[in-house]
Amino acid sequence: MRTEQTAQKNYLSKVAQEIKPSGIRKFFDLASQMENVISLGVGEPDFVTPWNVCEASLASMEQGYTAYTANAGLLELREAISQYLESKFQTAYDPKTELLVTVGASQAIDLSFRAILNPGDEVLVVEPSFVAYAPTVSLAGGVPVPVPTSHENNFKLMPDMLERAITNKTKAILLCFPSNPTGATMTKEELEQIARIIEKHDLIVLSDEIYAELSYDHEHYSIARIPEMRERTILISGFSKAFAMTGWRLGYVAGPQVFLQAMLKIHQYTMMCAPTMAQYGALEALTNGLDDVQKMIRSYRQRRNYFVKACREIGLECHTPGGAFYAFPSIRATGLTSDEFAERLLEEERVAVVPGSVFGSGGEGHIRCSYARSLEELQEAIKRMGRFVQKYVKQ
Repeated sequence: MRTEQTAQKNYLSKVAQEIKPSGIRKFFDLASQMENVISLGVGEPDFVTPWNVCEASLASMEQGYTAYTANAGLLELREAISQYLESKFQTAYDPKTELLVTVGASQAIDLSFRAILNPGDEVLVVEPSFVAYAPTVSLAGGVPVPVPTSHENNFKLMPDMLERAITNKTKAILLCFPSNPTGATMTKEELEQIARIIEKHDLIVLSDEIYAELSYDHEHYSIARIPEMRERTILISGFSKAFAMTGWRLGYVAGPQVFLQAMLKIHQYTMMCAPTMAQYGALEALTNGLDDVQKMIRSYRQRRNYFVKACREIGLECHTPGGAFYAFPSIRATGLTSDEFAERLLEEERVAVVPGSVFGSGGEGHIRCSYARSLEELQEAIKRMGRFVQKYVKQ
């Protein structure tokens, strides 16, 4: 009779066995089993999806729009996305051939890697990075290669670090600015320096811009706007973060037709199309919901300013994140590892944060705190964190 361990070895793929569970979900699950916990862990807006968006989705069902859409998504939605990207970010895409509506930005990332990677191709992943990036590269047969950033440079990608990581096996680079988990952003001039290296080595760019709208200190600038980058850039975004639609699972991918055709084939066989009702909701969000987005952005900016300043006041060095809704303070003054800090903070003060180590080795010595919480919750969290930090700094 086979033991469970033998069955696992024989029946499961090597990739599935080696991929680690999400470090974010680990702390979220622990926090959900405890009382009086303030969770700064999961990256999700605390706003409810605006009612007009929900109403549009309900109306689509009432009108009988419950069948499949085109594989690429409703043409009306793709046209609205195209108009939005051009007016908001000055990136133009043909809605018929260069846009694909996906089940969240996560599917867009998965499709992108599966469309471009051959076994053994290396993908540069700028770290600290979202926990799903490296595993998604591995699932597509590629090899994730970390490119570190640091607190000293505000977690921006530096040209010398990029150049150093490139080998003859490097095929692509994954960028995420504004960044999850650091909130780092890149200016036009900084991206142009990176672009020169990417072009020199003929790399493909996957640019995850899901937090593009949540840029506080300067307008978001997409690397796809740089003329020589458009033909090699796959732009990924969606409605989860800025539009408070995480549970709707709706994203999109934009890029040159050659990439989109390959992705569409994979999408046809694995997903068919994104949920119809969610697409009608997203169409309403782009048509009549942009004022709501601006209200949310103003609130996040206020909370960012408070939380970063408060972290510094309790003894945690913290750079000012230019975007997203995360702070990434250093906890080195406590002498604890990221895991130790997060575990003890949860046990002793009932505040849930994510250890920086789950975002790659460059995240060690930091914690990720989502400030997408009410100001009252953030104030209480800081009060508890201050007690905790002082106790360990004094030892």
